[in-house]
Amino acid sequence: MGSAAHRPVVKRTARAILLDLDPAEPHGPASIVLIKRTRPGCTPYWVTPGGGVEPDDASVVDALRREVDEEIGGKVADVVPAFVDTVAHHHHDDGTLAHPHGVKVQHFFVCRLDSMDPARRHGPEVEQPAGEYEIVRLPFTREGVTSVNVVPPSLRAYLAANIEGVRALLASDLA
Repeated sequence: MGSAAHRPVVKRTARAILLDLDPAEPHGPASIVLIKRTRPGCTPYWVTPGGGVEPDDASVVDALRREVDEEIGGKVADVVPAFVDTVAHHHHDDGTLAHPHGVKVQHFFVCRLDSMDPARRHGPEVEQPAGEYEIVRLPFTREGVTSVNVVPPSLRAYLAANIEGVRALLASDLA
């Protein structure tokens, strides 16, 4: 069994590496859609749209679609698993102890933006915001993704090293 038995997954999230590109021009310019988070007294940071997998989500991908809809009023296409990040996560969202050795697994999926209407945003981030949530687009280039503080740092490093590979995950001949 090893150490896995001692590190229960206490939280899972689904996050979208959301690319806005023309499917007819697979090598044309692309941008990545991120959320700039500004909390009172904190330095701004940028996150991918997404959030926690809830008990009533049928799957991790369903959670992804729900979160993208809530946070940016968006619909996604071509959802492809890309990257997983595992970090210590000892407490539930309400602050109670989940497990002293618990971990959070973040599932990152490369997706193509199908449509987005920020007026359709809803959910806790919109109704009870802790600071500001601003939808931003950056060029999907090494320079673009490293020009701001994308979190988690592991995602920022993965994107910076894999611009071409991430785009290739949306190639029509992958399946």
